[in-house]
Amino acid sequence: MNWLRRLMYGKYGSDQLSIALLVVAVLISIVSPFLKMNWLTLISTLLIILCYVRMFSKNFGKRREENERFLRIYQPIKFKVQRLLNRQKDQKVYKYFKCPKCSKTIRIPRGKGKIAITCPMCREEFVRKS
Repeated sequence: MNWLRRLMYGKYGSDQLSIALLVVAVLISIVSPFLKMNWLTLISTLLIILCYVRMFSKNFGKRREENERFLRIYQPIKFKVQRLLNRQKDQKVYKYFKCPKCSKTIRIPRGKGKIAITCPMCREEFVRKS
């Protein structure tokens, strides 16, 4: 294990962008034989090489900038996907309504009958069946 520490000393190492490149490369290499497109194998190989170049780079500032740009794009997408997955999981327990005035989504427990809902944002009150 000491040899690995010595090898990586002064190198940038892995970050979220490197891991994402590696995951995409592996997925492409798994899918490419089924699609019978040889150029996909070339793309996955290039992505793996790019991942290793980033990991062994000594230019910390540039690698950090690249990772921050990646995260600015990736984080909002990740947040939206997680919100959709949580909403699908909660569909059995909660019902979702949009406020007629401000269009904010409001979560209400299911099975409570007809209830008056007050929007926490604009204080609009409306009646819906849960």
